[in-house]
Amino acid sequence: MSQRRRRSLALLTSGVLALPLLAGCGAGDDEGGPAAAGQDIATTAREKVADGGVLRWAVDGLPDTLNAFQADAGTTTNRIAGAVLPHLFVLDAKGRPVANPDYLEKAEVVEREPKQVVLYKLNQQAVWSDGREIGAPDFVAQWRALNGKDSAYWTARNAGYDRIEKIERGKTDLEVRVTFAKPYADWRSLFSPLYPKQVMGTPDAFNEGARGALKVTAGPFALGAIDKKAGTAALTRNPRWWGRPAKLDTLLLTAVARADRPAALASGKLDMAEIDRAGAERIALARRDAAGKSGPGAGGAPAHGPGAALTPAQATLSWAIAFGADEDKAAAEQETRTKHVESVKRYADEQTALRRFSVRKSLEPAYTQLAMNGSSGPLADERVRRAVARALDRQALAELVLKPLGLPAKPVGSHLALAGQQAYADNSGALGGQDTNAAQALLTDAGWRRGGKITEPVGAKAGPESAPEDDGKTPSGPGTGNDGLYIVGQDDGANGEQEAAPAAGAAGSGDADAAERTSPVLAPAPFAAGQSASLLAQAAAVGTADGAAVEGADDAADDDGKSTAREGDGADPAKASQPPAEQATRTSGAMLAKDGKPLTLRFVVPAGPGSESLRTVGERIAQMLKKVGVATETTKVADDSFFKDHVASGQYDLALYSWPTTAFPATDARPIFAKPEPAADGSLLVEQNYTRVGTDHIDQLFDQALGELDEQQSRELMRKADARIWAAAGSIPLYQRPELVAVKPGVVNAGAFGLGAPRYQDIGWKKAASAKDKAKK
Repeated sequence: MSQRRRRSLALLTSGVLALPLLAGCGAGDDEGGPAAAGQDIATTAREKVADGGVLRWAVDGLPDTLNAFQADAGTTTNRIAGAVLPHLFVLDAKGRPVANPDYLEKAEVVEREPKQVVLYKLNQQAVWSDGREIGAPDFVAQWRALNGKDSAYWTARNAGYDRIEKIERGKTDLEVRVTFAKPYADWRSLFSPLYPKQVMGTPDAFNEGARGALKVTAGPFALGAIDKKAGTAALTRNPRWWGRPAKLDTLLLTAVARADRPAALASGKLDMAEIDRAGAERIALARRDAAGKSGPGAGGAPAHGPGAALTPAQATLSWAIAFGADEDKAAAEQETRTKHVESVKRYADEQTALRRFSVRKSLEPAYTQLAMNGSSGPLADERVRRAVARALDRQALAELVLKPLGLPAKPVGSHLALAGQQAYADNSGALGGQDTNAAQALLTDAGWRRGGKITEPVGAKAGPESAPEDDGKTPSGPGTGNDGLYIVGQDDGANGEQEAAPAAGAAGSGDADAAERTSPVLAPAPFAAGQSASLLAQAAAVGTADGAAVEGADDAADDDGKSTAREGDGADPAKASQPPAEQATRTSGAMLAKDGKPLTLRFVVPAGPGSESLRTVGERIAQMLKKVGVATETTKVADDSFFKDHVASGQYDLALYSWPTTAFPATDARPIFAKPEPAADGSLLVEQNYTRVGTDHIDQLFDQALGELDEQQSRELMRKADARIWAAAGSIPLYQRPELVAVKPGVVNAGAFGLGAPRYQDIGWKKAASAKDKAKK
């Protein structure tokens, strides 16, 4: 397995895929334009921030490792590293890397020929918490651990470090010279974070030494106690920190599931938490009710929450049962009513507490895309992929998600960068915008026709040849968001009338009439009742299932020539001599068909409670595709199964998930768009290109950009690569993901960071207004 293939991945809620966030290319130009949304962090001068205090900040979970270069590193690992370890470059509000003066006086390319040499001049005050100066030995240890030459180091990535030829001390201990064997445009991505040589020096130290503890650090905070029982990791002010001291005494990272965060905020367990749309709506409702504005429930009993949908008839029935003659039913109903009253009170108390919180909003450094699996089926044809893309109204989809949140709703125009980042340019014109006529023309050119003949065995159910089945992990029932399988584009009458020939030997025309009346609709079915195996298992079994289900007449006799009756078949010889079933024919009506098959695409979406917006977007996309004659077969699957069992394994035609963008597209985006290569066993090595769509030209442009030291030219090569990615139509960027963060009053310099990185030492609580300040007002 290649090193690029083993880059660290994290599956987030809502089908969201995250990569480690690194620093990036050069800074200072106006390339990329303004960010789509700025930071919303209540920026406050340090002199107005109180000294001391504790801030409880929600994280998804405690880290499995504290080594950000290991495969199981996650977002909490990166957050801790950002506060306690050196980062030579940090991201500004537009996602552009700038030198971090706490560690660097200067870093620049001092030689280009015959080889690239980067000279780092370190801050003379920068020391590790054990008192040792940060210097060349730490750079050397990290390079040797991450360059990929020693397999004893269990590294997740080596990008960039594998291009270094040597590292040596400069003229003084504060200078580090790095010589590259091959030019590397993204050199600023290296050594952020920088670990002490004690962690990187040996394979054992690298593999195990920093999984649960960091004994030596060098940031505004140091790592305190990690309490697995309480689900907290404490970051405490570093007494050896040479820069501006941290305002907080302790930054307490607290593991709370996203669905539980509104309750945790209300109970005082959290002061700040990223929340989903449902959590933001709860806070908005709480503040509206507190303001006593007009509307249902305003200023009085909440018109939302538990029991809000209870009708008078249902309440009356419940009362009748609770005080009825059947004692068992009455006792059960009274217990239910008691629990309901408790839940209503608990919800009301939480809403009262949530009135104090506000929601800070921005856009994440990530975008949601429609991925199309180009490895097989109709989407293997580039014309069909382009038609799907041209059928989409990306502006409408962006507005569907972002407009209700009060965020800028503009479609993302690049696969490799976001507005504000220097590599950004809207290259969507390489594919073209929404155009129904163009989409239909592409589909016609690919051979798909409306009213085409669809053939299938007599008695077979109309619809797709094989309906997806439950993966065994898909939640079902109320509250799961799982309504089972449903097909857009196969409504009654939409696919024309069925034209069935009477079966051989049929008497009269009654059977033929019945066949003509057969509906082509595939009835919706709950997952729990109608599905029994995962798409992956189904795909693996396709080759054997059909052969096992039907056997020819010659197989009815054993080696002795005697008839072998199957259990339940009886010994009726007529069964062995029945002619093969004839094909029934129907037309596709308003939908498209080709070679006797309808154009139906498998659309996989996550079913979890945090994925409502993705499912809504999926439904709207299905409606857009129906207008051009493309049917979609949508299956909702469990969040933990969505990526692993469907997207990564290629068991889908369409899928919605998100990719992050970094300041280093030439390095970090290449595995996502690299052309799949055949492996020795005949399989495809796709790295992270789960659409399986790529070209040699795109790969060449990435390689050229990675080795181009003229920063503007490197970014231009990235823009050309992005235009080619658009034209290949493997994935279609839709909108930048919203970032919603609930904060308690008084929290400053924190919240929705957008494209930028937190400045941990400035986060804190705003000072209370003095009597003098109050008098001025």
